[in-house]
Amino acid sequence: MTYMEKTQIYLRKEELDALRKAAARSGRSVAEVVRDAIRTVVLKPKAAGPVGIWDGEPRRTSLEHDSVHDEP
Repeated sequence: MTYMEKTQIYLRKEELDALRKAAARSGRSVAEVVRDAIRTVVLKPKAAGPVGIWDGEPRRTSLEHDSVHDEP
């Protein structure tokens, strides 16, 4: 079991409503959604190594990066 500390936060009504809906949609508790959001946004892990942002072969080199604006 992981040690956790209890805390309290104040949210606007619309924030809490949205949080509760997100928790219900995902079948998780509000606390679990909040912890996951903190890990994802605040404690996000650094990318290790190269990260691909496309699939397939590149159509142009970095030297031709402006050519994308030439296409109709």
